[in-house]
Amino acid sequence: MKRKTRYSAIIERIFLSKFRPGMKHVDFERVEIERAARQFRIKLPKNIGDLIYSFRYRADLPEAIRTTAGQGETWIIRPTGKARYRLILVPDRPFHPNPNLAITKVPDATPGIVTKYAFNDEQALLARLRYNRLIDIFTGVTCYSLQNHLRTTVPDMGQVETDELYVGVDKRGSHYIFPVQAKGGTDKLNVVQIEQDFAVCAHKFPGLICRPMGAQFMEGGTIALFEFEQGNGLVSISSEKHYKLVPPEEVTAGDLKSYQQRAAD
Repeated sequence: MKRKTRYSAIIERIFLSKFRPGMKHVDFERVEIERAARQFRIKLPKNIGDLIYSFRYRADLPEAIRTTAGQGETWIIRPTGKARYRLILVPDRPFHPNPNLAITKVPDATPGIVTKYAFNDEQALLARLRYNRLIDIFTGVTCYSLQNHLRTTVPDMGQVETDELYVGVDKRGSHYIFPVQAKGGTDKLNVVQIEQDFAVCAHKFPGLICRPMGAQFMEGGTIALFEFEQGNGLVSISSEKHYKLVPPEEVTAGDLKSYQQRAAD
């Protein structure tokens, strides 16, 4: 049985064994994944958590689960503690780049040897953000990469992971923490990741201003950057900009005049 199929069979079995019409959430534990795998005679991977990770960040939940959601709703998986999870209904508001936004050209400062060997994945995207100081440009704050792939534990949530952490300081001297989630290829920005980033900020950096970020490769190599805010139990996009890394000579006088007018608006 292929991995995607066996993962779907397991999560579907767990959900359907607990779900009743009208329920808004379904709790389960990692041990139930092992139990379902034995019932289906499915060989699990050594990292059982990959099943959860797959449905939270890469793959759609099985149709049998998705069809129980109401109009304008979708099921997501949230961690609720160590080896404990919750399938919960939330408003269906995926984080996709707005195709109608203007693109800003930025002279590409990525070292040539990095460009030559980089893949179209999150690591390549994180490298471009770093070398071109795109987080600084987007936020207007002087930023520094603090840690790559932070994996930590948050109370009542369990283990979480953030692609990269930046710290920053502005002209007033205020300090910031910028957790960044980067998505390349077919991966999608997920509300669960942003919720986790808010939780990491509150737990690990309570004295800093928390501004979670998302980065997504678009067609043609354009980079979409998002900033998120949290209110009334929901995560929303508060700002979005699109940047195109180009050779310096491709930033024309016309481009610069356009950007100056944009700043004056």
